[in-house]
Amino acid sequence: MPRLLSLVFKISLPLIILDQITKWYIVLNYAQPFVVHNGVKYPKPANMLDQTVVIEGFFNIIRVHNQGVAFGFGNGSSWAPIVFLIVPFVALTVVSVLWKKGVFVGMAKWSAPLLIAGVVGNLIDRLTQGFFLKGYEGEGFWTRLSEGYVVDFLDFTIPFINYRWPSFNVADSCICIAASLLFLSAFFQPDELASQSKTSDDANPADA
Repeated sequence: MPRLLSLVFKISLPLIILDQITKWYIVLNYAQPFVVHNGVKYPKPANMLDQTVVIEGFFNIIRVHNQGVAFGFGNGSSWAPIVFLIVPFVALTVVSVLWKKGVFVGMAKWSAPLLIAGVVGNLIDRLTQGFFLKGYEGEGFWTRLSEGYVVDFLDFTIPFINYRWPSFNVADSCICIAASLLFLSAFFQPDELASQSKTSDDANPADA
C-alpha cells in the first residue's frame, strides 16, 4: 500500500496547483459579483455579472464567491467564514488518522489524496482571497480574513428540466470524486483487506 505522503505529492499537489491556477485566472479576469460601499457589499444584478457563455443554455464560466460549502450552505452568514476555516483542519486530521488506521484500502485509498486536494484547495481560498477584494483595502487583518471565500466558476444548467446546478471548481470536483470512490468501495471487498484478514488468521490460529 503506498504511503500517503507519496500520493499527496503525486496526486494532491498537481490538483491543488491546477485548482489555484484556474481560480486565479477567474479572479484576475472576471469582475467581483458585488460592489463595496462603506464596507457593505451590494450584489450586482444577474444581468450585470461578468460571465462567458461556453455552450448556450448549458455551460458558462462565471465568478461566484462562496463563503459556505456545497450548494451554498452557510453562504452570506456571519458564522460561516470562521466555522469553515476550522473545518478543513479537522478534516485533514481525520483523513490522516484514518489512513494510519488502515481505513483507506482498495479503491478507497485513491479517495484520500483527492480529499486532501479538495480540502486544501478551498482552504487556500478562504485564507487568502479576502485580502485581494476590491473595496476592503483599508480594512484590518481579521476583517479581510473573515471575508475569505471559495472561488467557484463552473456553471452548468441541466437540460430539459432547466435546473441551474450550483457553481463549483476543481477542488469541489476532487471532493465529489473522492466521496464517490468511498461510496463504491463499501460494496467491494478490497484485496488489501482480505490479505490483512488472512495474515491475521495465520498469525493467530484458533485453539485446537
